[in-house]
Order: sequence, then C-alpha cells, then structure tokens
Amino acid sequence: MPRRADGSAGDADYGVIARTYSKYRQPDPRIAAAIHGALGDAAAVLNVGAGAGSYEPADRKVVAVEPSASMRAQRPAHLLPAVDALAENLPFPDARFDACMAIFTVHQWSDVQRGLREMRRVTRGPIVILTCDPREVEAFWLTDYAPLVLATEARRYPQVDLIRQTLGEATDSRVVPIPFDCLDGFNEAYYGRPEILLDDGARLACSAWSFVDDAVAQRYVAALRRDLESGEWDRKHGHLRNAATYNGSLRLIVAR
Repeated sequence: MPRRADGSAGDADYGVIARTYSKYRQPDPRIAAAIHGALGDAAAVLNVGAGAGSYEPADRKVVAVEPSASMRAQRPAHLLPAVDALAENLPFPDARFDACMAIFTVHQWSDVQRGLREMRRVTRGPIVILTCDPREVEAFWLTDYAPLVLATEARRYPQVDLIRQTLGEATDSRVVPIPFDCLDGFNEAYYGRPEILLDDGARLACSAWSFVDDAVAQRYVAALRRDLESGEWDRKHGHLRNAATYNGSLRLIVAR
C-alpha cells in the first residue's frame, strides 16, 4: 500500500484524522495498567505504530516507530521523537528489544503477518497488542445507527486467531473491560455516554468514520440525536449509563 502525503501507510488518512486526535484519544490509566503489566520487567520496549505516544510506559526506555508525520508531530515533548518506519520493515537488528507493543495499530498495516513477524524478529521477550475482535465489533449498539461505520471497523481488524497463529502457541488473548469514563475515545468508549458521538471531533478520532461519506455520516448522527431526544436510546440501552465497565470487542493479546 503506498504511503500518503504525511507518511501514513494504512488505509486511513491520518493527515486528516490527526487534527484533533490527541484531544479525544488520551491514554486511559486502567487500560494502560493492563498493557504495562503485560510488558513484564522489560527495560527496552519498541512501540510499533506508536501514533502520538499513548500508552508508552514512562519507566522504561521506549523506541517508537510511526510512519505518519502528522501523528509524530502530536507526540508530547517529554517523549522521544518517533522513528519514521513501517511495521513490515523495522529498521532494527534481531532481538534488539526486551518487549514490543502495538496499540490500536495492527488494522492499519498493509501486511499484518509480515508486521507481526518483524515484531517477533526484533523482540526477545513479550509482544503486547491491543486490538479489537472483529467478530464482536458489530455487536455494539452503534451498529443500529451507523451500520457502515461498524461494518468497516469489523472488516479492517485482523482476526484474533490469525494474530495468535502468527505469533506462536504461547499467545493469549483476553477481554479488556472498558471503563465508563474511559479517556481513550474509540467508539465503544462511549457505550454509556452516547451524546459524545454527536461531536464531530470525537467521531473523527475514530478512523472508521473517515471511510463513510459525510452525508451518510450526518444521517447516522441525526438518527442518534433523534433517539436521544425522544428517549428511545435510553429505552433500549439506558442501563449502560449505570454500567461501571463494558465488555465489548477490546482485546489484549500477549505472545511470550
């Protein structure tokens, strides 16, 4: 897949998405704890598809790889600059790192298996991947309002079994509970706060929305707004407003 003007290598144009991305996509400390725990005692960590640096542990030496110049520019000043490179061709020697992490990025890679093998090649310890199970994506209530968005999301995410098979037998996958006040604004983070998805910036920070024509997206938003104003959403899903966590499609995959 050819790289875009800002270096983005996936199917989404992060030159557009990155404009407000970091405002809505902040690392959530509870999700961060699961990721950092999975890294074990690794001292040298590679972050592949690092974006703006969310979830990079502060207590280890981290090298970040990110092809999008727009996303690299949003990395906060306390983080080291990211290397401009692709997951499928990591510019590091074999077994260079104690551990490797890839957070909300594998669905952007043009060759998932090649990228995973590259991660395994440069890593002598655990590989930690945060992704979504495509089999569960369309079970979320948003599919009633934005079916093409969720269908696109499901199509883009690689199957969990493919990731596990590529990384080897010592690979586990587990559900990551999403907290009600999740700071990381992916679609399911708003499971009990649907009004936030009426915000243009919040939707733009979820890359699947960028694949839907704006007129279609506005129809989806209008339908959600009508149901919120009429109380229909609450009649169907109002119990989620009191749910401390939500078990959706979010998965943590760890290969030892």
